[in-house]
Amino acid sequence: MTKKDSPEVLRRLWSEIYPSGSGDAILEELIGEIKNAAGNITFGPQPEGWYKDAIVYSLYIDFFNETFSGLTEKLPQLRDLGITCLWLLPILDSPMRDAGFDIRDYRNIRADLLGMPETASVEAKQKAFRDFLAEAHKNGLRVIFDIAMNHTSEEHPWFVESRKGPKNPFRDYYIWNKDSNRYKETRIIFKGLCPSNWEQDGNSYFFHRFFEFQPDLNYRNPKVLLEICRILLFWLSQGLDGFRADAIPYIWKEEGTDCENLPQAHTIIKIFRAVLDEVRPNTLLLAEACQPPAEVVKYFGEGDECHAGYHFPLMPMIFKTLALQDAKPVLNILHPSVTPDILPENQWFIFLRLHDELTLEMVSPEDRAIIHGHYCKKPLWDFRVGEGISGRLSEMLDRNPDKIGLAFSIMLTLSGTPIIYYGDEYAKLNDEEFYESFRKETGKDDTRYLGRGPLYWGKIKSELSDPDSLTSKVNATLRKQLKARSKVFSRGKNIWANPQITGIKPGTQPVLAYFREFEGEKVLVLNNLSENALEVSTIDGKTVNGIDMLENKPVKSPLTFTPFGFKWIRLAN
Repeated sequence: MTKKDSPEVLRRLWSEIYPSGSGDAILEELIGEIKNAAGNITFGPQPEGWYKDAIVYSLYIDFFNETFSGLTEKLPQLRDLGITCLWLLPILDSPMRDAGFDIRDYRNIRADLLGMPETASVEAKQKAFRDFLAEAHKNGLRVIFDIAMNHTSEEHPWFVESRKGPKNPFRDYYIWNKDSNRYKETRIIFKGLCPSNWEQDGNSYFFHRFFEFQPDLNYRNPKVLLEICRILLFWLSQGLDGFRADAIPYIWKEEGTDCENLPQAHTIIKIFRAVLDEVRPNTLLLAEACQPPAEVVKYFGEGDECHAGYHFPLMPMIFKTLALQDAKPVLNILHPSVTPDILPENQWFIFLRLHDELTLEMVSPEDRAIIHGHYCKKPLWDFRVGEGISGRLSEMLDRNPDKIGLAFSIMLTLSGTPIIYYGDEYAKLNDEEFYESFRKETGKDDTRYLGRGPLYWGKIKSELSDPDSLTSKVNATLRKQLKARSKVFSRGKNIWANPQITGIKPGTQPVLAYFREFEGEKVLVLNNLSENALEVSTIDGKTVNGIDMLENKPVKSPLTFTPFGFKWIRLAN
């Protein structure tokens, strides 16, 4: 979309959401603000497709190193690891009842994260954040953060006003009803934690998809859409490189539907994208849509919605593949019949663990039984009554450095942009003490907090000095992998390979094998999923001759593998 035609595109999209013309004056106000923002921004366009080549590191500021100053001290260390993009988990002002996803002020950063007193001015905090962004950019690191677009905290000033009564001007910023009989087909996301999507407040009820202290915004009111666009414009002006669009499948509600993935939600995302493209092209809009791949790709639109999206179903299938020591679960989930092809400008973001649970929400009951049965090693790890498992990567993989290295090998070589969750590079373990303190503080038995909690840098330093420690082994393996990565992994084609394996039972596939190709470079990736050593004689009936990218030495058939071993082989031309 060019700047010349963007107002007309916005008008067309706006009319799809508000066909009566009731929001036309609000739209013209928005167009004026977009034009002003584009004229005043001091940052140039970002490189096209930068997010494809990124290595993303996801972190909580306070758990990582207490404050932004603490994070700034570690920027060279992160860059040395191979990180190129920071995903800051919620940093905006919040009562912190849902780890910051309950936003109280969209323009105000939490004072404690900046090492400032609560009395510090909003302007002072914003300047401190701009200073941090400048330092990150000097270190070659782009920065994105979360914007919860579906809901706010109940302490947000809009909702504080809204709950004062039906005549309050902010009442229809949210979804109120006289009873709880609307949107009956809508599933409860926090199964086992919330009994309903409606919460009584006085003589009325308000709607929420997540916790009862997170009321959903009402996008039927054009003023709400205007306000969220203004928030995007504000953070663009501060120098942010992208936004993780939280919970976007739920932002539009329609009676008689399940209130997920509705056409109006896609139109709203197109409006967000148009705003970003007009002001600072190639600012990342990342879809957080926990949906089947065929639904997620719809949030890419025709290159006019999100640039990228999380491949949520791949993650549990990686764990299933590891549990069964069989490549088929990963092969099946990435088959074009399940994961459709995407446009060249779009990208999947892939991960092993994030701040949330290992979600089993979108898998079959049979897969849920397998994965939950294998990885929920303690009753405490259960989340959402069997629909998820709370746990750190190193815990789920039995604190076995070979298994952990294998999992990283799979994530770092399949198609997509990889995300490393803070602490996983040090084999961080579950933190039961931190979880228990949170449970007592909030009254919510949210076991996802097992996988959060602080890094203890003194302990990490001590363990890194011991080459036999789990921390040291995992960190050394990951560093070697990240150093070996090239654009063949971030942008190359993925072609499945058929390894001929000596002495295995017919019908089993204990090696996940594939070629990656880009601009004349061809790499063969072999991941031994088995707990046994094995030998690969040929690939697709042909012998292999190339350079082991991880060991930087020649290799040729037959190829031998230790249990859970892996090889990345740059093939000879």
